[in-house]
Amino acid sequence: MKQVVLRLLTAAIIIFSPITFSKYSPEVQLAKVYTEQKPVDHYLVSEKYDGVRAIWDGESLKTRSGNIIHAPKWFTAVLPNRWLDGELWAGYNNFSFVSSLVRRKVPNHENWQQVHYLIFDAPDPQLSFEQRFSKYQRLVNGLHSIHIKPIPQYQFSTKTELDAFFNQVLARGGEGVILHEKNANHRAGRTAQVLKYKPIFDAEAIVIAHVPGKGKYQGMMGSITVKTMEGVTFNIGTGFSDEQRQSPPPIGSTITFQYQGFTKYGKPRFASFLRIRSQI
Repeated sequence: MKQVVLRLLTAAIIIFSPITFSKYSPEVQLAKVYTEQKPVDHYLVSEKYDGVRAIWDGESLKTRSGNIIHAPKWFTAVLPNRWLDGELWAGYNNFSFVSSLVRRKVPNHENWQQVHYLIFDAPDPQLSFEQRFSKYQRLVNGLHSIHIKPIPQYQFSTKTELDAFFNQVLARGGEGVILHEKNANHRAGRTAQVLKYKPIFDAEAIVIAHVPGKGKYQGMMGSITVKTMEGVTFNIGTGFSDEQRQSPPPIGSTITFQYQGFTKYGKPRFASFLRIRSQI
């Protein structure tokens, strides 16, 4: 009986105590798409940085899936013994640069000098996001680090004000904004308490090849290679139904695809198949 009570008490401590150690870490929050779910003044708004998601668990830096990021010790030495959530970022259009650093098991100290750890949350199930923002801003500013910075949050009263900020972010090369519901507590997984507001464009391209699928798409089309009217070639592997993978857009046909801006190499980012363009 005593052992059962102790186990129950231990479980209660894990659930209700503020999170400070990696073994009690929460799963990360994932954003849904902003579609004006609530009035703008319900949210705190920040720029969405195009970096690599990085979780500091109080002891080590990890990717969203839990893999260790082998950052230099000097980079993480000042970080506190508590959970932080943020982005490793090295400037606009430098996602590939940061991604390559994160995959290395031996850190490139010179290249890491260009990286910033931009903090946007200090997960704690007992605090609202507005309270967590106040906490992480005070905590990170107190580190006095040139590499670790808090992401500022802004409050807007109208959609017009939000769009003005959104357009400012896009004008300087950003990819969009994030809206955190001010009064929401941290909740693991994909949640409408965190929303991403990003531009989605569409364009047309000609199908020039079919790439065979692998794994669950074995025997079907895995992706198509297309060429835009400007001569840019790239692959599109998402947006297709299984039926479309079995009977893909014919080579030579024109398709419409959606994308979210461009990479530093001028290729559409996050391209997704939309439809075959009808011949008029």
